Amino acid sequence: MNTKGMKFAVMAVVVLSMTACSNMKNRDQRMLSGAAIGTGVGAAAGAVTGGCVTCGAVIGAGVGTAAGAIYDNNH
Repeated sequence: MNTKGMKFAVMAVVVLSMTACSNMKNRDQRMLSGAAIGTGVGAAAGAVTGGCVTCGAVIGAGVGTAAGAIYDNNH
């Protein structure tokens, strides 16, 4: 892909991601936030321990999503 096409693709992703969460319920926002935080923590843990970074990110996303849902149920 040429540079102009790549810039367009990146801009399209940025614009879509900015509008994706506008009509979400609190539960959905908490689950999405948990998934994002879990992904970062899982990937970092995988990198620090010398393990699989992708596996850590996937596991972290699952745990974070579940934690967001549980937090919403309790509050």
